[in-house]
Amino acid sequence: MTSLFTADDGQPRCGWCAATPDYVAYHDREWGFPVADGRRLFEKISLEAFQSGLSWRTILAKRERFRATFAAFNFTAIASFGERDISRLLGDPGIVRHRGKIEATINNAARAVDMVAQEGSLAAFFWRYEEARDLSRTAQTVSPTALALAKELKRRGWKFVGPTTVYAFMQAMGLVNDHAEGCITRAAVSAARAAFAKPS
Repeated sequence: MTSLFTADDGQPRCGWCAATPDYVAYHDREWGFPVADGRRLFEKISLEAFQSGLSWRTILAKRERFRATFAAFNFTAIASFGERDISRLLGDPGIVRHRGKIEATINNAARAVDMVAQEGSLAAFFWRYEEARDLSRTAQTVSPTALALAKELKRRGWKFVGPTTVYAFMQAMGLVNDHAEGCITRAAVSAARAAFAKPS
C-alpha cells in the first residue's frame, strides 16, 4: 500500500481513507494497532467474513448493529445460537443478511471456544502469525503468513476465512503494519507493535 491521501487536516494517510470521512477515524485510532482482546479479535474476523464481496464502508456503518445482534461478539454466547437466532438475524435489516455468513459466524464461535480451551486464548493463537517486519507493498491483499493462518483455521473447522479475509484481519488487528510509507499513523503503529507484549 503506497498511495497517500491528504485529509482535511493536511496530514497524509493511507490512500483508502479517501473513500469516506468515516475511514479517517477508524484508520487513525484502530487500524493496525495491536489487539489482544479475544472479543475484538473474534469481532474483526467475523466482520471481515461479512465484508466478503462488499466494502468495509458498508460493514463499518453497520458495526454497532452487528454488535447489538451478535451479543457484543461474545463468542461463548454466539456458540449457543440456534435456528431462532438465525431467523432473528436474517430478519434484521441493520446487518448483512446472508445465511451462510451468519451460520459461519455461529460455527466459528464454537471453534473459538475450542481454541481457547486448547490454546489458552484467541490472542495466543493468532499472535503466532504476526508478520515479523513492517510491510509496505503496493496493493497487497495476501501474504504467505496469511495463507498459513487461513489454512490452519480451515483445518480447525473455521469457515469464511480465506487468505484475503485473513490478511485484512491481520492488517486491522496489528499482526502486520501495512500503513503506507509517509502515512502519519505508520510510526505510531510501529511503536505500538514494538511495545506490545505478545500473548502466550
